[in-house]
Amino acid sequence: MPKNKLEKNIVFPEVKLKDVLRAFWNGIKPKKWLFFTLVASIILGNIFSILTPIFYKQFFDIISISGSKADVAGSLINIIIYIAILNGFFWTFYRIATWSNNNFQPSVIANLKQQSYDHLMQHSYSFFANSFAGSLVQKVNRFARAFETLCDRLVWDVLPLIVRVISVLVIVFFINKWITLIIFIWVAIFLSFNIIFSKWKIKYDIKVAEIDSKTTGYLADTITNQNTIQLFNGFNFESRGYKKVTNEQAKTTNFAWNLDSIMEAAQGFLSFAIQFILFYFAIKYWQQGLVTIGVFVLLEFYIISLIDQLWGFTRVVRFAYQSYADAKEMVEIVMLPHEIKDRANAQELTVSKGEIDFQDLTFSFNDTRKVLENINLIIKPGEKVALIGPSGAGKTTFVRLLLRLYSATSGKILIDGQDIAGFSQESLRSNISMVPQDPILFHRTLAENIAYGARDASIEKIKKAASLAHCDEFIKELPYGLETYVGERGIKLSGGERQRVAIARAILKNAPILVLDEATSSLYSNSEMLIQDALNNLMADKTVIVIAHRLSTIQKMDRIIVVDNGKIIEQGSHDELLEKDSSLYKKLWELQAGGFLKSEKDEEPEEVADEDDEEGWDEGGTKGTMVNF
Repeated sequence: MPKNKLEKNIVFPEVKLKDVLRAFWNGIKPKKWLFFTLVASIILGNIFSILTPIFYKQFFDIISISGSKADVAGSLINIIIYIAILNGFFWTFYRIATWSNNNFQPSVIANLKQQSYDHLMQHSYSFFANSFAGSLVQKVNRFARAFETLCDRLVWDVLPLIVRVISVLVIVFFINKWITLIIFIWVAIFLSFNIIFSKWKIKYDIKVAEIDSKTTGYLADTITNQNTIQLFNGFNFESRGYKKVTNEQAKTTNFAWNLDSIMEAAQGFLSFAIQFILFYFAIKYWQQGLVTIGVFVLLEFYIISLIDQLWGFTRVVRFAYQSYADAKEMVEIVMLPHEIKDRANAQELTVSKGEIDFQDLTFSFNDTRKVLENINLIIKPGEKVALIGPSGAGKTTFVRLLLRLYSATSGKILIDGQDIAGFSQESLRSNISMVPQDPILFHRTLAENIAYGARDASIEKIKKAASLAHCDEFIKELPYGLETYVGERGIKLSGGERQRVAIARAILKNAPILVLDEATSSLYSNSEMLIQDALNNLMADKTVIVIAHRLSTIQKMDRIIVVDNGKIIEQGSHDELLEKDSSLYKKLWELQAGGFLKSEKDEEPEEVADEDDEEGWDEGGTKGTMVNF
């Protein structure tokens, strides 16, 4: 196994069995008293269970050597009373164990899920961009199930086996040490074979778990993009892709199951062999008068019990390694350090003015892909600034660095003279409202989605924010109004309706810094006019950064900043930039405002492509299609 695992551009740390057990123990600790009660009850219950055959030995010894039935009846009755008492203790301790387990496991499973969730959700934007949501869900659930499986096997199989093997060897030793030696050698061979074979087989169990995650991830990805598959006739292509991963899963699983069959065949042979060998020697010792008839009964009880326990040990080892494989993927995520972390002494950020200062800011995804380079920019308190540039120019990265979704490669960002790296991420983001271009909503009520940035807001404030964002225009048509569930990712609403919900959310949050990522791009002209007033009210007395795709939406900005190839190439107001003959912004404005583009030979005007066309710029900064920023 490699020291580090690379998956989707994420380098995971090496995870060993001790790491998985440590992760499980973190979930157990709050309920450790229940755990120790469970273990003690299992041990005591099995001790009483293993003592019972001793009285059966005495029972059959008395029957085999006594002549008068009347003389032995009383002794036999006393023996079965002792047996009943021992069974009573066994029953009592196992009831305690069951009660402890019923209270212990659900609590620990909940703890493990919560701990996994808390660590997972604090990973960076890059982590989630490189991971399938479906696979992450699967890993969290399998981690909890792995604990349940492993705990069941260890507590109800391995622990009783250890107690029974030790007890049997001690008891039989006082009867005949050579028979004890035979049992000990057989147990050692049986366990060694299972452990060695299972350890060799673990790599195939890990492959089964990995291909299961891959299959789940593919399924989740295609279900999420079902509409795209239909629109682009991708059904047959995706069906073949899914068939490929499921066939790979079937092939891997089939091989692993065949290995299990080989293991079970070997176990069956060892079980038959011990019964023959043990009774062969017992008969020899009986002929010599060294053992009694009762010993045969005792050995039969013990050997059948051990075969049953050891046969189950095969499943225990298999399930233990499978649980390790299942848990390993989640533990890799838990052990993976968070890319963006608060400093140990991180303070709460307080924003009074809203000045933003980018100082020598550089950001690179890797050594070969530099997104921003030596950016120096001051956005004054209350200033409204627009960022424009081609796709990949670095506009969105500005915002993600400001929100600390990424960490700067070098340089720093100051808000009101305070380096944001020294403050908690939560306090930073509480001072910034964001209206994304394509808002994603929770499958919760409209009211809950609008109030997500101010979750303690009253219903009156929610309604007011909804009205300012003109959400009331479509809310009144919904069956349950604000209490209507919007569907997964807000699928029950149109793009424009989702965007208005995002605007209402920002209005209600009322943070001093506002980021708009083309907040009206999904609206019709009439709706856009209505929203513009709400946005003007929203932007009042706030520092505003607008990522602009349509230049017509940014004419009234205090300053327009043009970004290309990770650098600021020009800035100024709309009028100032239009006055410059060499201004790239002027060329783009004329391109979008005119709607037509003439060729160099002054041919008939050619219709410009839709403004959402994602063509980039040519070297001169213009192209014969509308540029998407």
